[in-house]
Amino acid sequence: MNEPTPLPAASPLASQGGRPVRAEFLPIAVPDMGARERELVLQALDSGWITTGPRTFELAKRVAEIANAKHAVVVNSATGGLHLTLEALGIGPGDEVITTPYTFVATVNVIEHVRARPVLVDVEPDTLCIDPRQVEAAITPRTKVILSVDYAGHPCDHDALRALAAGRGIRLVDDAAHSLGAASRGRPIGSAALADATTFSFYATKNLTTGEGGAVVTDDEALAARIQLLSLHGMNRDAWKRYGAGGSWFYEVTAPGWKYNLSDLLAAIGVAQLERFEESQKRRFEIVARYAAGFAGLREVRLPRTRPGMTHAWHLYAIALELERLRIDRARFIEELRAENIGTSVHFIPIHFHPHFRDSLGHAPGSFPVAEDAYARAITLPLFPRMTDRDVDDVVTAVSRIAAAFRA
Repeated sequence: MNEPTPLPAASPLASQGGRPVRAEFLPIAVPDMGARERELVLQALDSGWITTGPRTFELAKRVAEIANAKHAVVVNSATGGLHLTLEALGIGPGDEVITTPYTFVATVNVIEHVRARPVLVDVEPDTLCIDPRQVEAAITPRTKVILSVDYAGHPCDHDALRALAAGRGIRLVDDAAHSLGAASRGRPIGSAALADATTFSFYATKNLTTGEGGAVVTDDEALAARIQLLSLHGMNRDAWKRYGAGGSWFYEVTAPGWKYNLSDLLAAIGVAQLERFEESQKRRFEIVARYAAGFAGLREVRLPRTRPGMTHAWHLYAIALELERLRIDRARFIEELRAENIGTSVHFIPIHFHPHFRDSLGHAPGSFPVAEDAYARAITLPLFPRMTDRDVDDVVTAVSRIAAAFRA
C-alpha cells in the first residue's frame, strides 16, 4: 500500500481546516501480540490447567533471571505486588513511607492500604525520579520504607537511596512498573544491590505484558516466601501443590492473605513475550533514537534524557513543552495533536492534585514545585515496538508543525 504524500511544511493545521498528518489515529501504545502468544495460551487451555500453575512458575523464574534476583513471585498486578511487599515487611499504623508525588496513584494507595503514612518528597528535574536530597530531609524515626519509582523506565539513584537507608533500619522498595530491562551502572533493575524488593508491572501497555499482571523480585528468601503465602489467602499450599500429581488436599491458613495470584493463561502470554523481549527493547531504542533525531533543533520541546551509567527501559517517551516559547498551554497542544490523529497521555497527575490525597495528606499547590512544573509541561508520545518509522515521523511532523504554528 502506498504511503500518503507528506504534508507541506507550511500547510494549515488540522484544527484550522488542513489535512491531518495521519489519516488514521495512532494510539499511544498497542500490545505486541503474535502467533507465539496464541500458541502458548492454547497450550494452557488444552493442558486443563488454567489457574496458577506451571506457566506461572516458569514466568517467575524467567523474570528473576532478567532482574538478576534469586526469587520472584508473580502476581495479578504491580499494585498487588507493592501491597504484599509492604504487608510482608510488617509496615502498618504509625509507620512512614517516603515516596514521590510524580507517580501513578497505586504507589501511594498501597501505603494507605496498610494504614501507614505516605510522606511525599519532590523529584529531580532531569529524571523526574525521587530526589535523594529531599528524601534525606524527610526521614524521621518513624520512616520504615523508601518507596522509589523508576519514572518512564529511567532508574532512580538507588545508590544514594541505599546510602540513606543503611544503618537506619529503613527498607528500600522500588516501584519498577516502568523499568523491566533497565539497569543502573550495569546492575539490572531488581538486583539486590539496588533494592530490598522490586515490583514490576505486566499491564497491557508495559514493555512486557500479560494483559494484567506483575511480579515482585528479591534476594530475601523469607520475604519472597511471605509474599507468596499472602498472595493466595495465606494458604500454605496453593492449588498446584494440592491438585498436581503427588499433591495433598490438605492445607492450612497461616495468615489472612489476599487473592493476588496470576493465572497460567495470562502467564503464558508473558512467557511468549519474554522470548522476544530483547528484540522488543531494541525496537524501542530505535524509535527513541528516531524521535531524538527528528526533534533535534526544535526549541519548543525538551526531550527526555538518560543519565550516564543508566540503561533506560523506555516504557514511556515523555516530552516537556518549553511553554515560555509557546502561545498555547499543554492542554491545547494535546488537542492539536489529537486533531492530527496522534494519541497522547500525561504521566502523571501529581498525587496531591487528586481530591482524596489533597484532603488526606494536606499538601497545597506549590508543595512540590519540580513535580508540578513537570506536570504542566508533560506530554507522553506514542512508543511501542509495532510502530513503523513512518509512524514516528508522523508524530515528529505533527509536534513540529504545532510548535511552529504557536511559536511565541
